Amino acid sequence: MKDEYDFSTAERGKFLREDARLSPLIHLDPEVFDYLSKRASAQGVSLSSLVNTLLKRDVEQTSEGK
Repeated sequence: MKDEYDFSTAERGKFLREDARLSPLIHLDPEVFDYLSKRASAQGVSLSSLVNTLLKRDVEQTSEGK
């Protein structure tokens, strides 16, 4: 690594994308992760797909109660 870097020709915000959406990193408890991984595998779907399905169902149920 260099001791000094020359930023005199750098452009501020060159790679900034205002409309970019970041996916948050979600940490699951180990037992929850194991359970959902096994369930996803048994259903032949990805863990992400299963978690999204379960969360969407929960959001729908929660929204109906309002």
